[in-house]
Amino acid sequence: MSLGGTDSEQRRQASEADSAAATFRASEHQHIRYNPLQDEWVLVSAHRMKRPWQGQVEPQLLKTVPRHDPVILGVPLNPLCPGATRANGEVNPHYDGTFLFDNDFPALQPDAPDPGPSDHPLFQAGAARGVCKVMCFHPWSDVTLPLMSVPEIRAVIDAWASVTEELGAQYPWVQIFENKGAMMGCSNPHPHCQVWASSFLPDIAQREERCQLAYQSQHGEPLLMEYGRQELLRKERLVLTSEHWLVLVPFWAVWPFQTLLLPRRHVRRLPELTPTERDDLASIMKKLLTKYDNLFVSGPGNHAKAGADWDHWQLHAHYYPPLLRSATVRKFMVGYEMLAQAQRDLTPEQVRTLGHPGSPDHIFSSTFPGHSNNHDSENPY
Repeated sequence: MSLGGTDSEQRRQASEADSAAATFRASEHQHIRYNPLQDEWVLVSAHRMKRPWQGQVEPQLLKTVPRHDPVILGVPLNPLCPGATRANGEVNPHYDGTFLFDNDFPALQPDAPDPGPSDHPLFQAGAARGVCKVMCFHPWSDVTLPLMSVPEIRAVIDAWASVTEELGAQYPWVQIFENKGAMMGCSNPHPHCQVWASSFLPDIAQREERCQLAYQSQHGEPLLMEYGRQELLRKERLVLTSEHWLVLVPFWAVWPFQTLLLPRRHVRRLPELTPTERDDLASIMKKLLTKYDNLFVSGPGNHAKAGADWDHWQLHAHYYPPLLRSATVRKFMVGYEMLAQAQRDLTPEQVRTLGHPGSPDHIFSSTFPGHSNNHDSENPY
C-alpha cells in the first residue's frame, strides 16, 4: 500500500513538473479567472471548442413580424401595439414614440403584506414590495433597437433616465432589462423592455455593491473606472470605443459573447448623463447591437442597465447573448455550472476577434431606410 502511494505521489509530482515546464496559452489550456465585480470565478476551457457539436440546434427564426397587428375580427393579436387592447381590458394609446405602462402581471406589487418575523434561522422570509413596468421602444412591431435611428434610441435612453429618477425616489433598486427573442423567453417580438423597482437589493446587485465598495475603500477609486482604464491600455478585449463610452468583452466573462458597456467618466446613474453622453450612448448601442445581429443573424439576447446612488458605484450595462458558438447553438448553464461554478469554452480574447469588418450596416437596414449606421473602423465583434 505504501509503495503504491509513493508511486502515485511521484506520478503526481512529475505531472505537476511537466505542467509547470509547459508554456501556458490561454487559448489552449484550461484555467480559472476571477470576477472582481461579483466575487466569483469562471473556468475557461478554450480547447473544448475543438469538439464536434451533436447537441440541440435551434431553428433560425427569420419569420416576418407584422408591423402593426392589434386586432383581427375582434381578436387581440399583439397587445403591445398602439391602439391594442391588453389582457386586463386597458387600451393602449396610439403612441408614436416610447410608451410606459404598469405590467399587467407584475412580479412585484407596492402593497404586499409583510410575512412577519421568522421562527427559525433556516426558514427566513422578508418583505418584497415594488413596481413592475413595461416600456415599448417604438410603435412598430418589426423593428428592434439596432434597427431604430440614433435619435429614436436617444428617446429610449431619456425615458430610461426618467423612469429611473421617478422610481428611484421611492425604491432602493431600479432594474431595467430587455429579453430579446424566443430563446430568452420573450413572448412578444414588439420592441420593449421591463423596469422592476424593488424595496430590497437583489442578490447580484448586493454582490456588485459590496465588491465595488470594498475596492474603493482599498484603492480610493471606483473599481469599474480602473478596470475600464486598464482595458483601454491593454487593448485585448475592446469591441467598440467612442468619446464617452467603451464596450468590451470582460476578462471574466461567463457567457461566450458577453459584453460590458462602460462610461469613460464616473457616472452613478442614468439621470446623471449629459445630453452629449446620451447621444453618444445611443450611437454606440446601435453599433454594438448591430454587430450582434449581423454575427448571429438577428439573434436573441439579454441586456440590463445597472445604476445606483452610491459614490463607489459605476453605471454599467451587461449584454448576455445565450449562444455558444453560432446563431443556432445555445449555451446551456447546466451540470457543472449548476453544481460547481461557471464554465466557458472560447476565451474572451478569441471572441473579441470574431467576425469580419464588412459593412457596419444592419443586415436588414435596407428594409428600414434612414436607419443605417454611421460607418466606423472599430474592431468587428
